[in-house]
Amino acid sequence: MAWLLDRYSTAYASNQYRALQQFFKWLSAEDELPDPMSGLQPPRVPEKLVPVFTSQELTRLDQACAGRSFAQRRDTAIIAVLQATGIRLAEMAGILYSADDPRCSDIDLWQREITVRGKGGKHRIVRIGHHAARSLDRYIRARSRHAQARRPQLWLGTGNREPLTAAGIYQMITRRGRQCGVDAYPHRFRHHFSYTWLDRGGPEGDLMELNGWTSPQMLRRYGASARSARARRTYDRIMTDT
Repeated sequence: MAWLLDRYSTAYASNQYRALQQFFKWLSAEDELPDPMSGLQPPRVPEKLVPVFTSQELTRLDQACAGRSFAQRRDTAIIAVLQATGIRLAEMAGILYSADDPRCSDIDLWQREITVRGKGGKHRIVRIGHHAARSLDRYIRARSRHAQARRPQLWLGTGNREPLTAAGIYQMITRRGRQCGVDAYPHRFRHHFSYTWLDRGGPEGDLMELNGWTSPQMLRRYGASARSARARRTYDRIMTDT
């Protein structure tokens, strides 16, 4: 643990600690040995405010993807869906699409809904706004002319390449971010979505459902930035001289 804390974040060291804790708990019960981690405390993980996108950063990302080429339509749609839903990277990569059979498609543009597969294979339905639906519709029309349009994966590669994996989506977003000078990565959209929801007064229980959370621990972590922003606005309302 001391070696990890010298080289990595406290959050990473804490995750490793908990994995080792479970292993030694099992080993102690299995072989009737003393548990070497008994009495130890996990590394303390300080709560950090997660940066969210500014409106200017989101505009620059949109402009970086603007255009009518297949890649531009696809990248615009991916970023629009991430901004509208905050779904996980693996959930984004796992979206399926079929133009012929709605039962095999995770997208319902009429209802503005997407079915995603979360952790543990659990399905849930997320909603998208009109902007994301329009971006998806434009991409799907461009996708219909793709050489691999019959593939079940929604996000296809350019040219004759394989469909985008989670790693491919990650690389695309960071590349688009570098083009316009924005520190962009998929998980930042999840933070931004949660922040925006809570900052606008959205119910916490509904956010847990939309994000696929089963523990309020994640709600507290993601809500820290929104609480800070609300407190600053309250200060201006109460303390600023009129």
